[in-house]
Parts: sequence; structure tokens; C-alpha cells
Amino acid sequence: MKPIVIIKVGDTFADLAQSAGDFEHWIEKGLGKLKSPVTVIDPRVNTLPAPGGIAGAIVTGSHAMVTDRADWSETLAAWLRKAVEEEIPLLGICYGHQLLAHALGGKVDYHPQGMEIGSVHISKTAAASDDPLFHDLPASFMAHVVHSQSVRTLPPEAVLLAENAFEHHHAYRIGRHAWGVQFHPEFDHRAMGSYITKLSDHLKEKGADVPTLQSQLAYTHAASGILNKFGKLAENHPLYSST
Repeated sequence: MKPIVIIKVGDTFADLAQSAGDFEHWIEKGLGKLKSPVTVIDPRVNTLPAPGGIAGAIVTGSHAMVTDRADWSETLAAWLRKAVEEEIPLLGICYGHQLLAHALGGKVDYHPQGMEIGSVHISKTAAASDDPLFHDLPASFMAHVVHSQSVRTLPPEAVLLAENAFEHHHAYRIGRHAWGVQFHPEFDHRAMGSYITKLSDHLKEKGADVPTLQSQLAYTHAASGILNKFGKLAENHPLYSST
């Protein structure tokens, strides 16, 4: 079978990676047991595969910013446009969510209210009721988030799937097989707590109550389950899962 590719566009904090793994490891764990092989490609240093040669792709989060328009990021944006045209299953997480929107005509920028971080409630939209990835999630679910930029304007053809009071574009779908999620389905308690701790000085400067953020950490099983569901959708895609 063709592989599901994790496109690694960033790295977590070095000490967290040493003790708990990096973004790609958390995503692969969340994918669970699949028939398709899973490979990792870093477009900052490696050439991207032909979209038709893979079963699907997941673009990770990053500490970089989409608005920096790094060469590797713009190259990946062009690759994402081609993958969407070829109906390759795609899932963009945080940076990946924003880059996919940018690639398809949306607008990405800093959120006017600053950073959203911690375990938050997210609500599905009516359009999510028949979405292959979101239909069986509860109407409201918990998810881990950490982002300063967001999708300020969705691409013209995007279908909004999830939102909350802070972030109006927490999830969307483009076409039949491409999704973006601003939240982090790959994060667990340890990862989310580590980010709050690492960013505590910045958060305090902005008036955030760091102990409360830590105390409000929640289980995010519904959000985490998106990874395995995406993997199964990708490997069972009728056009791209076979050799």
C-alpha cells in the first residue's frame, strides 16, 4: 500500500522531545494500527513526494509562522494545492491548518486577541453532521490548543466544521478529502502542560492565570480520535490506497 506521510514542518521544545518524542511521534501514535506504512518527510531539508505516490498526508504544527513566507513553506503550499486538486487525503494541524488555508486562498494572520492556549471547548457546526471526519464527534468536545496566528478568512470553497468563542475557524474541510484543524489532536496532558509551563512568562505578561490554565487541563479523547479516523479514511481511499 502507498504510505501515509507525516510532513514535519516544526520541532517541539528540545527537552520535551528528548523525554516524550516530537510532533511526528505523537501523530504516529495517534494514528494507531493501520495497514498503510507511515513515513516522515521534513520539507525544510527534503524533497516532497509526488502527491499521487502517497495515500495521504498530515502536516504538523510548528513554532514558525505562516506569515513569514519561508521558501520551504511556500513550496509546501504549492504542493498542497496540487494534492487537493488530485484529491489526496490531507490533514493540516495548527501550522498545517493555516498553511492549507493560505495555499487555497484564505488569509492567515496574528489573532487580534493574542494566544489561545490550554484545554478548550470546541463546538461543531451544522455542516459537521455529515462530514466523514467530524460527524461522530460530540456537539461540543475538548481539545488542546496553542497558537498565536489563525485562519482569519477561510478559503472560498471551505466548509466550516468547528469553532469556539475565541477561534471562529477551528476546523474546516476543502473539497471531499482535505481538512484543517487549528487544535492539536496529537497533544496529550504532558505535552499541553509542558507548553503552558514553557510559555508561562509570556502568558503572565499578557495577564493569563497560568495555574488556572494548568488546573483546567482536560482529557481530549474525541479530538485525539480524529487522527486514527483520518488514517483509516486515507488508507481506504479508492483511488490512492492501492499500489
